[in-house]
Amino acid sequence: MPRPSTLRLARDWGGEEAVAVPPFTAAPATHEYEPLLEANPYQPHLARLVRVFKMVENNWLFTFRFLDEQLARGFRHRPGQFVMLSVPGAGEAPISISSSPTRPGVLELCVRRVGRVTGALYRLEANDVVGIRGPYGNGFPVDRIRGNDLLIAAGGLGMAPLRSLLWYAIDHRDLFRSITLMYGARTPDRMLFRDELVSLLDRTDLRCLLCVDADPSGTWQARVCQLPGLFERVEADPTTTYAAVCGPPVVYRFVLQHLLALGFPKDRILMSLERRMKCGVGKCGHCSVGYKYTCMHGPIFTYWDAINLPEIV
Repeated sequence: MPRPSTLRLARDWGGEEAVAVPPFTAAPATHEYEPLLEANPYQPHLARLVRVFKMVENNWLFTFRFLDEQLARGFRHRPGQFVMLSVPGAGEAPISISSSPTRPGVLELCVRRVGRVTGALYRLEANDVVGIRGPYGNGFPVDRIRGNDLLIAAGGLGMAPLRSLLWYAIDHRDLFRSITLMYGARTPDRMLFRDELVSLLDRTDLRCLLCVDADPSGTWQARVCQLPGLFERVEADPTTTYAAVCGPPVVYRFVLQHLLALGFPKDRILMSLERRMKCGVGKCGHCSVGYKYTCMHGPIFTYWDAINLPEIV
């Protein structure tokens, strides 16, 4: 069946000392994960807001579905990719895809309210229409990770982009060896996807380790510690494990220290780094770091990249 065209749009949408290292590019995309081809990469496509889940204060989960049914059914992405979301009269902003490509039909975006575009998004209601273009970026090299152990380490808002990889691995459980999730938040009421993740605690086919820095309510049943404290409960073979990390700078600092102490090769540490992306296609130069463009060469980088481009974190 031919891939649907993304040019179908009801109307125009108006608007917002280095060393040699092993090269890193995402594993070749299979037919399942090829982004939809389009002649105009700046052309958004209409999508309807079908659900708003007020998950955490100023961090809501928005579910969209493209108006074009063929596009809704055919849209595919890699875990770790992002889209450009445009809100009428406010502009557009890059947003990581939180849903897994194994569950097509709708697109889930976990959005933090921080500015004009996201503020306008928070004022929308169900059935309102926005513009979405993409997906962009390299995404996680899932073809390379398959057949290996997977360790996911997320801190705070870092769970938003890593959720896509988590559910991809769970839905393709037979393609991976062990799966371990480490996630830490400041308090239980600030934990993204809390109920969803707590439900994973009883699963026997993966290991889910959750923690909070503090528990003012006294009702939290899991660990009370900072994210690096979970490493004492992790047994990982660095030669057969890929680590996916995302969170604030302090998370990268201490999690990377633990991974390196365990002997992880630098090309097996994958980091989701969203840095000042604006156009999504490498034209504006807004997200350039040295010789890299976050929107094209990222947002997934290895630790090799971080060593040679320290500004990237």
